[in-house]
Amino acid sequence: MSDTRSYSSLTQSVQDTSSYVGFANLPNQVHRKSVKKGFEFTLMVAGESGLGKSTLIDSLFLTDLYPDRVVPTAQDRIKRTVQLDANTVEIEERGVKLRLTVVDTPGFGDAIDNTDSFQQIIKYIDQQFDRYLRDESGLNRKNIVDNRVHCCFYFISPYGHGLKPLDIDFMKQLSNKVSIVPVIAKSDCLTMAEIKRLKVRILEEINAAGIKIYNLPDVDTDEDEEYKLQVAQLRESIPFAVCGANAMVEIGGKKVRGRQYPWGIVDVENPEHCDFIKLRSMLITHMQDLQEVTHDVHYENFRSERLARGGGGATSKPAEAGRTDQKDQMLAEKDEELRRMQEMLAKMQQQIKQQSSTNLAAYNN
Repeated sequence: MSDTRSYSSLTQSVQDTSSYVGFANLPNQVHRKSVKKGFEFTLMVAGESGLGKSTLIDSLFLTDLYPDRVVPTAQDRIKRTVQLDANTVEIEERGVKLRLTVVDTPGFGDAIDNTDSFQQIIKYIDQQFDRYLRDESGLNRKNIVDNRVHCCFYFISPYGHGLKPLDIDFMKQLSNKVSIVPVIAKSDCLTMAEIKRLKVRILEEINAAGIKIYNLPDVDTDEDEEYKLQVAQLRESIPFAVCGANAMVEIGGKKVRGRQYPWGIVDVENPEHCDFIKLRSMLITHMQDLQEVTHDVHYENFRSERLARGGGGATSKPAEAGRTDQKDQMLAEKDEELRRMQEMLAKMQQQIKQQSSTNLAAYNN
């Protein structure tokens, strides 16, 4: 009787196995491969000096990217030009590795005349696109390092009544090259009512100027309600009003990352105090989408323009190199042929001399 039960269970297992192929395991394979390879992300931070860009980045990723930074004096800023400072750090969390590159723009907006101050930034973004295009067109395409700028946090001063002309020019020039996320810096100096009015004003000016900022992708209908609500809240929070803090303060016996004021403590990770948590949530949950937008939209636009102009530096340089190698080879063959002919001519002259000497000796005899 027991043998019958074991046979029937074995038959059942065989039937179950026969209807199971195994491709449902593919996502696990992709997951393991991605975790093993690690992830790359490049974030650019732009805005005037003194808006807390470095502090916010350190707060977002719990790291210290600028330990030895020297703050320039007002006299130094007069002569200072826009520079680009790229810092790369390897971050690991629960076995997942992230190669984070933060591109800072010290000197932006510091000069008296800021006309075309964003040209260096545009040049840097194009250089990274061009570099990726060359690597993609090369022989070794397996180990391409992606240094393209995937996202740009643009910091807006909280002390004005909206956007400055420099803010509008910058975002308008870069909106077709990188995904821009507007950020209201040092929002702890504003009341909640002032933040709300400033957000409305900034969005109105962005729309009036025809600036394309990063829009969160639409949520699929089969997603759970909690995720839909989270995305809706993130959409409503743009532009994000944030403040950063590297110091730990104590609130009710609990250590939090915040700022101590005479009137109280600002907890940067409290959603009621600022949008820091929302900004971090947006960046982490949509990091893959930001990379896809960079590759499928901004990079493809750059690549199409280059190819339309005759290939640009990426395809013309290999072709020129090939033509140069071919010319060198032809010249080498010509030199070799000339050398052989000279040797043959020398041999013939030697033979003629020997024959003449022999004939002369025979004649004398």
